[in-house]
Amino acid sequence: MTAELTVLEYLQRQIDGTLPPDAVCRMNYPTAISRLLGFRVVSIDKAHACLEMDADAEIHGNQQGTVHGGLLSELADAAIGTAHSTVVEGDESFTSIDLRINFFRPVWRSTLMAKASPVRLGRTISHYQCEIIREDGKQVALAAGTVMTLRGPAADGR
Repeated sequence: MTAELTVLEYLQRQIDGTLPPDAVCRMNYPTAISRLLGFRVVSIDKAHACLEMDADAEIHGNQQGTVHGGLLSELADAAIGTAHSTVVEGDESFTSIDLRINFFRPVWRSTLMAKASPVRLGRTISHYQCEIIREDGKQVALAAGTVMTLRGPAADGR
């Protein structure tokens, strides 16, 4: 059996195709929501993550016929959470404590890329930004999120 990998190493190996079938890490990757919505981790580094998805208003649409803003929010939150999962220690966990998003242009059908990076990494509170870009290179949304690192009993079972 393969030893438990760090989240960063697990995701790097998943991306480059060298992840052994029995590999494990302490967090659930891919996450259930990522599998459901088709999010893919395409690049990863310490405190940075890039996720992509194929968005289609026929599947992910709102009442106006464009991709729903809630889907864009979830994509940003997933990218931020993935980025932060690479910096928490083995006995720590984390939770999002806020997410703010600005929408700039609509999406009907496009491969979207969400790039999350830290604004400030703190011992307990960290701030991230996440830019979502359409496949034509135009910015769709910009999100800012705050993440709290949990330790001790607060991290148990999370």
